[in-house]
Amino acid sequence: MTTDSSLPQGQDKVAAVRSMFDAIAPRYDMLNRLLTFGMDCRWRRRSVRELRLPAGSRVYDLACGTGDLCRDLEAAGFSPVGFDLSAGMLHAAQKYRASGKLHAPMALGDALCLPVPDRSADGITCGFALRNVVDLDGLFAELSRVVRPGVRVSLLEVAEPSNPVMRVGHGLYFGRVIPLIGGLLSDRTAYEYLPKSVAYMPPTDEMLGLLAGHGFEAVDHQLLSGGIAQLITATREL
Repeated sequence: MTTDSSLPQGQDKVAAVRSMFDAIAPRYDMLNRLLTFGMDCRWRRRSVRELRLPAGSRVYDLACGTGDLCRDLEAAGFSPVGFDLSAGMLHAAQKYRASGKLHAPMALGDALCLPVPDRSADGITCGFALRNVVDLDGLFAELSRVVRPGVRVSLLEVAEPSNPVMRVGHGLYFGRVIPLIGGLLSDRTAYEYLPKSVAYMPPTDEMLGLLAGHGFEAVDHQLLSGGIAQLITATREL
């Protein structure tokens, strides 16, 4: 995991993540579209398709933010329930609810300790939050607790391209351009943290091993858009 001593750990990280997302919530969606050139929409739709669940399935969306994935889940015929650590993000989601574009219930909640019964979800999605939790192994344990046997989880996250040329270009864009634009249009401190937070992620094999260790099989890892994003899917053992 992270070796960057400048990044917060433990409860300091929880407080920093909550404060950061509260601060950037009003312009979060706009900046996501701008900074990813709209590719984030395709990534989310892909993560929903990879659930491979029947219509009407109850899907918990963790770190739901302003409800992007919840809206995609509703469009696919599922019944999502969103949870997020940031009250600011949930407040920003109200504009979609007011316009009739979002109907899913959404609640303040920590993905490491969800206020739901065991085996109550038909599926789980999570977009761009694996690096923001304090305990990734604890998150996977919680997924194992709340999802029904035989159904899937779909976890979307940023990544770093393996191609050396793309890796250099992506590093410059992610590390310099994004903080600059984020600072001009929102909160510079937050958009400086976001690229650095990739350091929290363990090696891919280790991460997939953690997931398998909590009762998931058919664990799959896909790189998207040349390796700048990744999608992890798995099925809870029967």
